[in-house]
Amino acid sequence: MAQTGALPAFGAAAAADADAIVVGHGLAGLVATAELAAAGRRVLLLDQENEANLGGQAYWSFGGLFLVDSDEQRLMGVKDSHDLAWQDWLGTAGFDRGVDDPAGQDHWAYKWAQAYVDFAAGEKRSWLAGLGMQWFPMVGWAERGGGLADGHGNSVPRFHVTWGTGPAVVEPFEKKVRAGVAAGKVVFRFRHRVDELVTTGGAVTGVRGKVLEASTAARGKPSSRTTVGDFELRAPVVIVASGGIGANHDLIRQNWPARLGKAPTSMITGVPAHVDGRMLAITANAGGRIVNPDRMWHYTEGLRNWDAIWPGHGIRILPGPSSMWFDATGKRFRAPDWPGYDTLHTLGSITATGYDYSWFVTTQKIVDKEFALSGSEQNPDLTGKNLWLLLSRVWQTPEPIRRFQQYGTDFVKAATLPELVTGMNRITGDNLITLDGLKRQIEARDREIDNAYSKDAQVQGIRNALSYPGDVLGRTASAHKILGSESGGLVAVRLNILTRKTLGGLQTNLQGQVLGASGSPIPGLYAAGEAAGFGGGGVHGYRSLEGTFLGGCLFSGRAAGRAAAAATAP
Repeated sequence: MAQTGALPAFGAAAAADADAIVVGHGLAGLVATAELAAAGRRVLLLDQENEANLGGQAYWSFGGLFLVDSDEQRLMGVKDSHDLAWQDWLGTAGFDRGVDDPAGQDHWAYKWAQAYVDFAAGEKRSWLAGLGMQWFPMVGWAERGGGLADGHGNSVPRFHVTWGTGPAVVEPFEKKVRAGVAAGKVVFRFRHRVDELVTTGGAVTGVRGKVLEASTAARGKPSSRTTVGDFELRAPVVIVASGGIGANHDLIRQNWPARLGKAPTSMITGVPAHVDGRMLAITANAGGRIVNPDRMWHYTEGLRNWDAIWPGHGIRILPGPSSMWFDATGKRFRAPDWPGYDTLHTLGSITATGYDYSWFVTTQKIVDKEFALSGSEQNPDLTGKNLWLLLSRVWQTPEPIRRFQQYGTDFVKAATLPELVTGMNRITGDNLITLDGLKRQIEARDREIDNAYSKDAQVQGIRNALSYPGDVLGRTASAHKILGSESGGLVAVRLNILTRKTLGGLQTNLQGQVLGASGSPIPGLYAAGEAAGFGGGGVHGYRSLEGTFLGGCLFSGRAAGRAAAAATAP
């Protein structure tokens, strides 16, 4: 019964198979389902993947959450406020598509942004702490910005790493949903691929699709698309929580914005293959309005995973501020294209070169102190809540980074600069890097280290980072010369463009109801998570402050689940 969908989930006599159908068992879908079950509703939770993939992309994440004026920030001496966070959000988002026009693409996105910043500065931490979540006390400083107080970026550190990373974010909601299963309120329908939203009299009343053959594929591994049957399920409410387009390079290129230059010919993939964006078009066919499809979030510091889980698997370096960043021809990038400052500006600068890659030139001392890797599986200390292993980062390079240096295809280590340049050119085969050019730029930067002040804005940024205790303890190497004796050796890293997030999506009001072309809600249809642009069809606007993707799934999933529960009250 669970696999074929041939019979109703809660009894043949029922007029509907459930009170609600949730499409997508990632974080947003789990949160929405948990809210529905807590309200006593009967829920069918569908996904095209098997049970091993419960939790979706969130499971693979670093577990970073955007919190404002938190206990952890105050512990680190950070003075944050709602007003400062809202200033940063507006400067980063750049909403400019009809904020004041109910038909505008940014109208509901702006309202969602207001609500989300209120949430992040209000009950978000206490709500999640009440579910058992804890955070590593050293708050990270991501997206340090473009150089202006009212422009892009976080004015203060706000990136809170969950103790246990992504799996610990998923865990409390998975437990709630499994409790709902045990109580007879929730039924999983794994390997159920939705191909159509059923509409009756202008309202969404169910879903149709194909049952895929059973799969024993491990989490993240591609699964079979062989079909073994059809299904149709009915409910007065359907919530689409199916994720974005991060693994669909064709859709990414189709929606690629001209402001970011020409779409890359070569990209690596930061999400599993099932993040295919299918449900966006399917929901649009049922009348849902997609807005801001050209807004997306891809990383510029991608490594080809030497131990790939899904096709084209890439891992992002989470960098500190000290590595020098060069384009493919060996020309140093200018402000704000430095590690950890302005992701999308740097992406545009890279594509403008005509090449799909760039370079970090750094030292082993910087790698040891400043390099972290995205992904729960790349952080066994944090994911496994192993304090001793975490503390060992103080005196040794973390093992995942050592393995990338040993087995990966993107690292070059050398004792001298001529050897480094030879290795860089060998990796790409382009012979674009010249020794004289690279040496001149590195030596110019190194001369700026002699004083505690500098005209080099990146060196100024390093000094700024070293005034924050969290960076001093864990994320910034002491200022030193790249070609100096205390560097520990030279390292170059080829950086690939890494696909990740959809920032636009289905336009929703603050209850998570999907809006149609007229701006009115489509009866019975809700959306949450990345499929909804993390709320409103694009809560981030053009750019993210980081730590806001998981948070957007939590917030929008909760809102849609609660609203759908209220709409189906007896």
